[in-house]
This record gives sequence, C-alpha cells and structure tokens, in this order.
Amino acid sequence: MTQTHQLEQWLAQEREITARLEAGVGAGVARPDQVAGLTGLQAMQAMLRGELPYPPIARTLDFQLLEVGEGLAIFQGTPGPGHLNPMGTVHGGWFATLLDSALGCAVHTRMLAGRGYTTAELGVNLVKALTPKVQRVRAEGRVIHCGRQLATAEARLVGPDGTLYAHATTTCLVFDLPSQSKG
Repeated sequence: MTQTHQLEQWLAQEREITARLEAGVGAGVARPDQVAGLTGLQAMQAMLRGELPYPPIARTLDFQLLEVGEGLAIFQGTPGPGHLNPMGTVHGGWFATLLDSALGCAVHTRMLAGRGYTTAELGVNLVKALTPKVQRVRAEGRVIHCGRQLATAEARLVGPDGTLYAHATTTCLVFDLPSQSKG
C-alpha cells in the first residue's frame, strides 16, 4: 500500500470517528454511574460509539482514539504548529502524551468491571524528529501482561509510510475501584 493510499484510509477513518463522537455526548468525563458494571473494553467501545464522553485532552492536543480491542488501543494524532518546541520539531511531551494514551487505554481494555489502573512508570524513546509536514501519526498500544496487581504494555508511534518516530512502555498498577454505593 502506498503512503498516499494509507494516509487517505487514515483520514477517512478519522472523519468517521470524529463525526460519531461529535454527534454523541462530546468531550468530558464519564460519571461513575455511567460506567458502573462495564468492563474497560465495554466502556472504551461505548466511548467510540459516542455513548460516553471522550477525554477533553484529545481536543487540546489534536489526537483521538480510533480503535480498541482486547489489549489494544490505537490513537491518531495531527502534529501541528502548536506542538512545536523551540527547535521547530514536535515537542517530546506530545509524543509522550499520545503514546501514554495508547498504552493506558490498551490496559483499560483489560480491566474487569470494578477494576481500575494508574500509570506507575512510562518510558518513551524518541527515535526520529517529527514536524507538521507529517500529516498524521498513529500510536498503537498493546498489552504485554495484565495481572491482578500489575499490567505492562508497549506502543509504537508511526507515520503512514511506516516510519517509526517513537516507542514506549508502561507499567500500571491495577486495583479495585472504590465502591460507588452511597451509604
């Protein structure tokens, strides 16, 4: 597949997901009662259908969730002028946030109802500079291990031509969520 064809497919998928999300409940944070009884994968799928709000940071940093599956999350981002560092390349924090989102959401898809996680460690390796000349990049996160107390995942940030810009790993702490019952 050519880079142009790949980019066209990515943009078409992005338009479809964006339209669905904007037609849904929009940006925000889901209330505990909205996600009660849902597995992490069910909650992420509901978000992609527009039934639950998507995180506001997606608008702030111009990226969005495109796909989820068991132990998988794919985000797409648009590197833009607002993400540049003083040297004229995309700031490492943008790379890290996009990769952290893919990693965390991949772990989220493995959570049973009533379980949560938090990032304990994030390691990011930037291997190639990125500028707004690259119209889109994708961060694909995959769970390596998900246990009762720890989860690990890895992610890659690539362009439509397959160029690797960064890769990352995470270790997450897994725990029972506090009870939402009112006493």
